[in-house]
Amino acid sequence: MTREHDGGPRGWSAARKGVWSRLRLTSLRLRLVVVFGLVALTAAVSASGIAYWLNREAVLTRAQDAVLRDFEQEMRNRAGALPAHPTQDELQHAAGQMAGSSQRFGVLLVAEDPDGRTVYGSSGGLGGFALGDVPASLRAAVNKEQKVTSANRYPYHLYWQRIVDGDTPYLVAGTRVIGGGPTGYMLKSLEPEAKDLNSLAWSLGIATALALIGSALLAQAAASTVLKPVQRLGVAARRLGEGKLDTRLRVSGTDELADLSRTFNSAAEALEKRVADMAAREAASRRFVADMSHELRTPLTAITAVTEVLEEELDSEGGGIDPMIEPAVRLVVSETRRLNDLVENLMEVTRFDAGTARLVLDDVDIADQITACIDARAWLDAVELDAERGIHARLDPRRLDVILANLIGNALKHGGSPVRVSVRETDDELLIQVRDHGPGIPQDVLPHVFDRFYKASASRPRSEGSGLGLSIALENAHIHGGEITAANSPEGGAVFTLRLPRHTPAPTGQTTGAAGAAEDEGKDAKRDV
Repeated sequence: MTREHDGGPRGWSAARKGVWSRLRLTSLRLRLVVVFGLVALTAAVSASGIAYWLNREAVLTRAQDAVLRDFEQEMRNRAGALPAHPTQDELQHAAGQMAGSSQRFGVLLVAEDPDGRTVYGSSGGLGGFALGDVPASLRAAVNKEQKVTSANRYPYHLYWQRIVDGDTPYLVAGTRVIGGGPTGYMLKSLEPEAKDLNSLAWSLGIATALALIGSALLAQAAASTVLKPVQRLGVAARRLGEGKLDTRLRVSGTDELADLSRTFNSAAEALEKRVADMAAREAASRRFVADMSHELRTPLTAITAVTEVLEEELDSEGGGIDPMIEPAVRLVVSETRRLNDLVENLMEVTRFDAGTARLVLDDVDIADQITACIDARAWLDAVELDAERGIHARLDPRRLDVILANLIGNALKHGGSPVRVSVRETDDELLIQVRDHGPGIPQDVLPHVFDRFYKASASRPRSEGSGLGLSIALENAHIHGGEITAANSPEGGAVFTLRLPRHTPAPTGQTTGAAGAAEDEGKDAKRDV
């Protein structure tokens, strides 16, 4: 299921909305990418940190062990060969020879000369290695004599410490010659190893960044794989909600998403079948009501003709009807009229339900139309009209007459006279209010006044009306694109407000004027056959 984007600004706008919908914080795609990225970042940082720590210890330990072994060997060979109280020259010469070893470290020798003075011999490397460069804690540990035991064979040992001076790391070590002799200190720069470790850190950082980018790409691919079926499911659900019940999803694979697509297809198929069954039953019901109404018209025509003759006999001065049966005759006449109105209303309702109700639009003077409606029903003495002449609207005159007749007739029946009809206009809307002076409408009845066959009182199931008048009036307002509302006036009485657009657009295939009326009547005649 694919839809092509429209070109131009609307297409670009839709594309931008699509990108934003994929990148918004609530997007499942973005959350998947973020989760994948966090997992990859955590794993990469952890692995890089562990690798850096292990390599750092290995590099420093290897360099440190090599330097300490060399220093210890030089102390044993060079410093151990000096007398117990060497001169400064002897110390200086020995320190120079020790510094020339393969590890190239600075050496400082400290001893007492034959006169008991402390003399120093330095290799002179690394800017002059002096005793002040050695940490005090290291000097104390080197000079501390330990008790000789079976577990500790020597009173003095080799000690070392790592220090940083001016951002440069150093290894400092010291020891004393066993059996008397000078104390030696060593200073070795670890800058080459630090550079190697920095290069390793950069390499691990680059590897971490590449892992993060790779995880984002993998997350995007995984999200697309997972979300495409979900997006197709969303599109299909929207199409199903729009009434396109034949919508189905392509099913591929055997995973959970494929099962979800199969479930959706099964649900859509069941829904389509159920809606089709309901539509068929509804159509059959409408057809039954329409057929019944049409079939009733033929006997009703004959019955109506007979009741008209009976009514003339009742109204004649000769009194051709037996007084004993006169009430029964009058009941037959009134009920025949009621049945005739009910059949006509049922036929009108079936037209609305079937969607075959049509508008025949014309330019209408609202005041003249209301006056004609009132005059045709002999309501001139019971209705007050507040409408200026010259208010025109493009409406269906016959359907407007039906609306007005139902609203005014309902007001006269339940509210009594006088009924006030007022007309107001705006730039694009027409307002007609019908107000009576009765007791008003109970609050529990207001939501149901436009329901079909609704009776306000269950104890009065029969009334003079069919219970369809207000619902037919509402349908006629809807077909114009308007609305009818019911309320109670603060001054008392019920108020029905009709809102209609002043220029009702004619739907496709709709006709206007006398030709449309003739065509509509012709179609009604064909249906009646």
